[in-house]
Amino acid sequence: MENKRVLCFTVESGDEGERLDKAICAFAPELSRSFVQKVLENGLVTVNGKPKKKSYLTQRSDEITVIAPELRGIEAVPQDIPLDIRYEDESLLVVNKPRGMVVHPAPGNLDGTLVNALLHHCAGSLSGINGVIRPGIVHRIDKNTSGLLIVAKTDEAHVSLAAQIAAHSFTREYRAVVHGGFKDISGTIDAPIGRNTNDRKKMCVTPTNSKHAVTHYEVLESYKNFSYIKVRLETGRTHQIRVHMAHIGHPVAGDDVYGPKNGISMGGQCLHAGLIGFEHPKTGRYIEVSSELPDYFTAFLDKISK
Repeated sequence: MENKRVLCFTVESGDEGERLDKAICAFAPELSRSFVQKVLENGLVTVNGKPKKKSYLTQRSDEITVIAPELRGIEAVPQDIPLDIRYEDESLLVVNKPRGMVVHPAPGNLDGTLVNALLHHCAGSLSGINGVIRPGIVHRIDKNTSGLLIVAKTDEAHVSLAAQIAAHSFTREYRAVVHGGFKDISGTIDAPIGRNTNDRKKMCVTPTNSKHAVTHYEVLESYKNFSYIKVRLETGRTHQIRVHMAHIGHPVAGDDVYGPKNGISMGGQCLHAGLIGFEHPKTGRYIEVSSELPDYFTAFLDKISK
């Protein structure tokens, strides 16, 4: 029997009015337009529980479910890779991911990922909602971003956590070092993010085919050419902090994609997911998990403070 991958997402304010096939491609850019149209033709896409055609125009709060054949050619296998686990129970766990570790297998990174390590640690007890390549993965952080990531062990936990993220009630705070100084000690960046039409691997601030994105920041310390800031995500778009900070002229130090061409080289961006807070899917209790700054981050702070 062919494995199936189930994708679920909710149309948020500002994203409505998009054709269904385009909305799906924006949510899951790894799927080609022709592939999306095929699953639509086969009745494998529902909106609020009912099949819809590709021409359907999405409405705010639409619940879209895509049932698609699992991507072939990539298999996630258990690997005994050490994990820094900061919280764990029968429903979920919170992992402190090191910089340089990929979250899930993909072409070019077939093993050594967080998912490979999780499959070994959890002995297969992970949510299956995101398919065999992304078991348990509710949200992601970039390969070269360090910090906390929540993982669902059960489908019930996955659905609850994903709903909290969609409702913006899931707390995500980061620490970052960015280029330049700020006039104001705090601020909010409210700018839509979409895929860069000139480079599909990059995101950008754009009013076209984009999603609502909000980032809050606070300056913690100012240095000669850099600032140490706290960032809180209201939404969670791909590369959101990196894109937003570059958009306002303060790219993240070490970011070789969105930063200056002759910027600081440190093996990745100086960005750490230091705190997450959520309502436990079973108990309803609010839980916060924090992570100290990693060595690469404190070493850079020490360097620029001299």
